[in-house]
Amino acid sequence: MTADAVVIGAGIVGAACADALSTVGLRVAVVESRVIGGGATAAGMGHIVVMDDSEAQFALTHYSQQLWRTLSPEMPAELEWDPSGTLWVAADEEEMQAVAHKHAYYVARGVNVEVLDAAQLADAEPNLRRGLHGALLIPGDSVVYAPCAAAWLLARAQLRRASLLADRVISIGRHSVHLTTGDRIESPNIILASGAWARELLPAIPVRPRKGHLAITARYPGFLRRQLVELGYLKSAHGHDTESVAFNLQPRTTGQLLIGSSRQYDVTHTSIDAPFLARMLRRAIHFMPALEHLRVIRAWTGFRAATPDSLPLIGPAPGREGLWLATGHEGLGITTSLATGRLIADAIAGRTPAIPPEPYLPARFPQ
Repeated sequence: MTADAVVIGAGIVGAACADALSTVGLRVAVVESRVIGGGATAAGMGHIVVMDDSEAQFALTHYSQQLWRTLSPEMPAELEWDPSGTLWVAADEEEMQAVAHKHAYYVARGVNVEVLDAAQLADAEPNLRRGLHGALLIPGDSVVYAPCAAAWLLARAQLRRASLLADRVISIGRHSVHLTTGDRIESPNIILASGAWARELLPAIPVRPRKGHLAITARYPGFLRRQLVELGYLKSAHGHDTESVAFNLQPRTTGQLLIGSSRQYDVTHTSIDAPFLARMLRRAIHFMPALEHLRVIRAWTGFRAATPDSLPLIGPAPGREGLWLATGHEGLGITTSLATGRLIADAIAGRTPAIPPEPYLPARFPQ
């Protein structure tokens, strides 16, 4: 079997890579042994958010958010696209100072943002507890149902020149991948997009699985209007503590509420850690006491692919001709998937990318 490019993994990042590669005329083979978008993609919140932890993170998230927005008119209803925005909630005066800094940062880079005081925040989200000091509203943020988005992107690629193989890659050779069936696919370009499990095929890769819990409620239409995130989430999400929780609440178009978030290093089992889940829910109730009276109907876990510097690995694998990496996105894989696909496709096609690719190149880590 031959292909112009082989994508290993059909989560949101792999599907975005296949979509982008197929748009430049390449014949793409996607290899996935499980359900499309059934790994970390299905365990994520689907938040399409522009971030400001670093210039590199801002560039990637902002670029990808623009790509998502461009695609949104074409999206079928099952993707549940919701451009309702994000409120970064400040619990005290110190966090309001952080709001002011974030506001200045975004405004300087052309992002539409608005500072809300305590009264405006209470009016915007009546179920939040009183005593909060305000928030930063980013109206351009949105939400998508990521498993369906991955399937849709892959279907777009298949309408061009992509094919899907329901199999598992057991090894990567020189310009080839070897499957459990004994088949081999030869290709000049192999894209490793298997998230936290990329190390199974490339042990030296600097990616570490980081477990997270999520919970979802029954339907309560109108209870929540926008995605809510506490400002303390930034330290939780991108710090390297062994365990952390933060308030992150998302309204779904179904009327359900998706409750996050948590992070655990050095935990590899998929089962729910009931005390840790309870800790996450208590954090949510601390910000929104009325949650205590709502019914949680399901909880689940997933594994994010984390790197030492909290930036993804996008580009050629050092010392491996024809092997490209598209992993290490941690909690921003859904947001940055489209930009990742474009950067990979631009590099393979020899096109000038829309943003500098250097901050994300795997060569920044010694092998």
